[in-house]
Amino acid sequence: MVEWLVAEHCPLCGGGTRDFARAEGRSFRRCGVCALTFAPAAEHLDPARERARYEKHDNRPDDPAYRAFLDRLLAPLCARLPPGARGLDYGCGPGPTASRMLAERGFATRDYDPFFAPDAGALSDRYEFVVATEVLEHLRRPGEDLERLAGLLSPGGLLGVMTGVLEDDAAFADWWYRRDPTHVAFYRPETLAWIARRWGWTLERPSRDVALFRRPPAI
Repeated sequence: MVEWLVAEHCPLCGGGTRDFARAEGRSFRRCGVCALTFAPAAEHLDPARERARYEKHDNRPDDPAYRAFLDRLLAPLCARLPPGARGLDYGCGPGPTASRMLAERGFATRDYDPFFAPDAGALSDRYEFVVATEVLEHLRRPGEDLERLAGLLSPGGLLGVMTGVLEDDAAFADWWYRRDPTHVAFYRPETLAWIARRWGWTLERPSRDVALFRRPPAI
């Protein structure tokens, strides 16, 4: 019988957790409620080292390969948006590109990032869509961030996320995605389903690592 410890609460749902894996000096825990796998807070990088790693990312708006990567999320998202929808790129990073691509398709999009675009005003508006590309795995307190995103979505709005989904627990120790020290939260398919239930959203998965959550329309 697995003992789920309440002393190490899940940063997504607050549930009890247990030791899940240890790899290359890092430990990871698993939630017994939402199945989130996460690195304990004591093992997170300090903000200066975290930012320094992001600054090494070579994500440029004029890079065709990077644009094609983002389109794995943006193409199915745009296909579901009404003309002229306004949105937010949450966690845009040092080289905002998704907002530019969306604007090129007629969807005005603001940028927000706690390190590179800390525009508090962007978090006080409402949007018909929010995108978070390669963001959820970096969230130290995903429950708080998702609650914030829920408040940013207009009724009927879409939240589009791209993150590596943990399909096979047995492959976790060798998974390249968990080797990045800034990746501290990993989501199983049932974690995505839990998120949808928690906030009353519908869930579509156009591809393995892309999820589209829709807030119900106003009655």
